[in-house]
Amino acid sequence: MTNEVLTNAQMAKADAYAVAHGVPSLTLMENAGQAAANAIAARFKPCPVTVLCGPGNNGGDGFVVARLLDESGFTVRVAQDAEPKGDALAMSDKWKGTRVAMAPEALDGARLVVDGLFGAGLSRPLEGAYAQVVEALNDLPVAAIDVPSGLSGDTGQPLGGVVVKAVLTVTFFRKKPGHLLLPGRALCGEIVVSDIGIPSQAAATGLHENTPGLWRYPWPEAEGHKYTRGHCVVVSGGPAHTGAARLAARAALRAGAGLVSVASPPEALGVNAAHLMAVMVKGFDGAPGLAQFLSDKRLNAVALGPGLGVGGETRALVDVALKSGAGVVLDADAITSFKDDPEALFNRLHDRCVLTPHAGEFERLFPGLLDESASKLEAARTAAARAGCVVLLKGGDTVIADPSGKAAINANAPPWLATAGAGDVLAGLIAGVLAQGMSAFEAACCGVWLHGDAASRFGPGLIAEDLPEMLPQVLRGLRG
Repeated sequence: MTNEVLTNAQMAKADAYAVAHGVPSLTLMENAGQAAANAIAARFKPCPVTVLCGPGNNGGDGFVVARLLDESGFTVRVAQDAEPKGDALAMSDKWKGTRVAMAPEALDGARLVVDGLFGAGLSRPLEGAYAQVVEALNDLPVAAIDVPSGLSGDTGQPLGGVVVKAVLTVTFFRKKPGHLLLPGRALCGEIVVSDIGIPSQAAATGLHENTPGLWRYPWPEAEGHKYTRGHCVVVSGGPAHTGAARLAARAALRAGAGLVSVASPPEALGVNAAHLMAVMVKGFDGAPGLAQFLSDKRLNAVALGPGLGVGGETRALVDVALKSGAGVVLDADAITSFKDDPEALFNRLHDRCVLTPHAGEFERLFPGLLDESASKLEAARTAAARAGCVVLLKGGDTVIADPSGKAAINANAPPWLATAGAGDVLAGLIAGVLAQGMSAFEAACCGVWLHGDAASRFGPGLIAEDLPEMLPQVLRGLRG
């Protein structure tokens, strides 16, 4: 299964494409129900199960699941509220077992619930009997068909105050944004993507889940040497604010950059030099000094922002970096320093730049955009087009977007990444692979995935210093 992600509208077109190319819609529904039943039977022993069936295609899938689970030894009853429509009616007619009203009492005695109420295309809150039953689910395990009912497949946001929380979600052909964006990802539980006979060519899209299939890590060549793997520069703040730059620099080195230097103000040279070994320390004095240092074109990637401080001096350093021709990663203070004049930054950015804001920093550069947008994905895409460079909107569901509209959603970040300094490490990882020749979009995607995988491998108790030290394990896993 590929890493493409389809919106609700794109999925509807994929279904229509399959039908137009000889796959009957009833076959698609039977295949979907079979896939869901198989996934459920593989994870649950036969038990009493209530299948909640809505009036549309999601309910039709539910009737197929009910029939197949019944044949597999489960004790099944179907709860429905309205007469099924279209293909769902044909599948309803095949169900010869118990039917009950759509009411909380339908859950009595159930050990498992199958949610076939409404799929990803639902556009309004759950109401009436449907809402009452969902509210009565309590701690019953739920297997959802397509997406948990009450959740938007496009945004990952609940459509109202009532939404199913599933332990298993079985979807078809491709994931949707709502499977990856929070809180949708958490509401889905385990996600299984099943092939139901839709031709692969129906999935043309500019949106992907961020996995190693989307980019290629820049493995060193046998005949290469450190100078062919790029020279990354991380710009340090003053003597009391040097740790962030060192975290980023070590991450860049672990990410594979052949050489990494910390560009340090004169007053911070001593503290940086005392804490660094393989990472070099180079002094510079203000923007003119950094410009002279970066005039060496072998220095091909620069990360600025961690620990730099907010204000005119940082803006001047950013301006120098952007004029140098190197790839540039702007994080933290390098972003916030332009909060009063974002256009001044946007006018300088180019296609080798990556902005890495968290939600607060994003608001400073793009005021109101998150609130105005239908989803985090839409906000990141709009921001990338406005800024003219790659924008990486951080979080547990980081979105990476480039100005063309191409985007990726990252889903491998564990919650313990919410720790001081983790963002500094991410900036260094991106700069480290950018120095090795990756495009800005691929470097951002690669850095985010390495970051998440490193944190997952370490587990609870993680602090930022642990992340670079996990990179050898991450890369061995990626290689093998």
